[in-house]
Formats: sequence, structure tokens, C-alpha cells
Amino acid sequence: MKITEAALGHFKTITRHKWMVMLGCFRLGLIRQGLLHDLSKYSPVEFLAGVRYYQGDRSPIAAEKEARGLSEAWLHHKGRNRHHIEYWIDMLRPEDGLVGMRIPLRYIAESFVDRVCACKVYKKEAYTDRDAWDFYCLTRPYITMHPESQKLLEKLLKMLAVKGEKETFRYIRYLLYVKKDY
Repeated sequence: MKITEAALGHFKTITRHKWMVMLGCFRLGLIRQGLLHDLSKYSPVEFLAGVRYYQGDRSPIAAEKEARGLSEAWLHHKGRNRHHIEYWIDMLRPEDGLVGMRIPLRYIAESFVDRVCACKVYKKEAYTDRDAWDFYCLTRPYITMHPESQKLLEKLLKMLAVKGEKETFRYIRYLLYVKKDY
């Protein structure tokens, strides 16, 4: 694939994803998060790696990790975007090692929308409401996450798979604006 094709393809993919997440966040009333979602993907370190490892049907981060054993784009991205669970990993005490911090509800909501939209972008017409849960299950054994945050994210992904998008978004809005916690 030519560099110009890869650059255009990657730009279209990340822009489509960003647009979809923005609209999803807007549905939840998360206007600022929707507008700012994934802006770091347009930074040189992330964008150029995305072009180099662009395939069109999956994340270039996975391809970069396979090729290089790490992804500098991912390390940059997860450190700047609070909707990624990896952003919330820290060390409380040396004897505890790395642990997941409790993620604020608004970032769990954005993470949910991000996962759903990533599946929609890459699966295209083959997308089903179960895809985000199935993809999550592939990485579940390796996740370091606060137990309460993980429980909520899993509940939302399962709810999407069983009850659909409309009902799950309604429940997230309830958590955000009525219950105001999880």
C-alpha cells in the first residue's frame, strides 16, 4: 500500500471513529469529552505510526506491537486519554505493585462508547451489539482495573449485548445524572 493511501485511510478511520464517539458522548451529555476525544491520535507520534501500520480492518497499534514488540503510539495515547483503563493504573504502595484506581463514572462512560465505536468502525456492516463484549473478553484475563470500575464496565458491555444500545445509553444517563455514581 502506498504511503498516501495509508495516510488517507488512517485519517479517515480515526476521524470516523472520533466522530462516532463524539456523537455517542453527546447522547450521554458528555459534550466536552466528545469534542476532545482522541485528539492525540492526530499528534505526530500517534498519527505517523498509524499510517505506517495501517491495515484498515484493525487497530494499527496491534500491528505495531506485533512488529516491534511495543507501540510508542499506544504508550503516548494511553497516557493522555482518561477513557483508557490503562491511564488509571498506578502504585499505591510498593508492596501492592501496580493496581487499578477507581475510574470516574464519566470516563467509564466514554470508555464504553469508545469500545462500541471501535467495533463499529472495524466490523462495519458485520457489527453486532455483542462485539464490544466479545472483544473485551479476549483481553479480560490480562486487565488491571479497579474491581468496581471493572464490574461497571462489564455490566454495560453485557447490557449492550443483551438489551441493545438504546437501553444501555438510557442506563448510563441514569447513572450520570440521577444516581451520579456507581
